[in-house]
Amino acid sequence: MQIKYSPDADVLLVKLREGKLVDSVDVAEGLIAHYGKDGSVLEIEILDASTVVELKNLSFSREGMLTGHQIVGVDV
Repeated sequence: MQIKYSPDADVLLVKLREGKLVDSVDVAEGLIAHYGKDGSVLEIEILDASTVVELKNLSFSREGMLTGHQIVGVDV
């Protein structure tokens, strides 16, 4: 999983898994789900993220200490 924030665009992108994006759906105002060809959600995009997420307090926890997951690009 990767989490990236673009301060210029004020967009938070949560990449759940690798794959080619083939479709997207506006789930709610400013919340977009991006899907792969098998119908699984690959990414979640939050527009105007600073109004939705407290970026200063953004944290990530891994229950059970899973390996191979990381946060990248979080720069607030």
